[in-house]
Amino acid sequence: MTGLDTTIGTATYGIATRIARGAAVTLLAGAVGGIALLAGEAFVARNRRYARPELGLALRSTVGRAGAPPLRLVLLGDSAALGVGVDRADETVGGQLARLLSEGAALVGGGQRQVRLSSVGVSGSRSTDLATQVARALLGEQPDVAVILVGANDVVGLRRPGEAAAYLGAAVRRLRGAGVRVVVGTCPDLGAVRAIAPPLRQVAGWLGRQTARAQAVAVIEAGGTVVDLAAETGAVFRADAGTLCHDGYHPSADGYRVWAHALLPAVARAAAGTRQR
Repeated sequence: MTGLDTTIGTATYGIATRIARGAAVTLLAGAVGGIALLAGEAFVARNRRYARPELGLALRSTVGRAGAPPLRLVLLGDSAALGVGVDRADETVGGQLARLLSEGAALVGGGQRQVRLSSVGVSGSRSTDLATQVARALLGEQPDVAVILVGANDVVGLRRPGEAAAYLGAAVRRLRGAGVRVVVGTCPDLGAVRAIAPPLRQVAGWLGRQTARAQAVAVIEAGGTVVDLAAETGAVFRADAGTLCHDGYHPSADGYRVWAHALLPAVARAAAGTRQR
């Protein structure tokens, strides 16, 4: 090799080394910057002002014609089960389900029901909190159908999907053992939540899908019925900002209506098997 070749080779190697170092620094800076961005977005999302629970939403109510066959419906879970984001009980997902069922909507064989609605849901609950809620739901008059809405707080709390699903499965199994028919609306589409900015919103959406898949397996194994809320309603929530209340996180009355209609066929099928009880 000539001296010129050696010089060119050395220069080329030096340039390549600098490019490689620059690329590594850029990748590292990008990774650090991405982590910092996600952390910053998480901080902002965590410190937003969110809708607060209305105490009146937890009250028991009866919906439907007196003398119609009774249906005892209980809601368990997080803020979605309680109805955070709306002001009136008839705007919650439970209230809207009760109205639809009382009118005979989607009921197998038709006919109206007098729906005795209650909720033991607690805002902020995770799947680990369901055991206490199940105990409360089974006190006194036993429900015919239970609807469980949970999962979002498991995702926010970074609970492993399989672990969260195991607690949910245990709750379903306990209710089924008591003769209660159970319908579970799995983790909703967190990628539609406007309170969380991209790219954290996309990360939350992905984690929510993992949780929903684990939930579905656990619920079916425990004898419950699954409604995939993300698959059934996610597109509507992504397209229509009006499905969320003022905080951009909890559903509005329209959002709960969308969920109620998604849950209705499964709840109606469950209710149809309770007429002779």
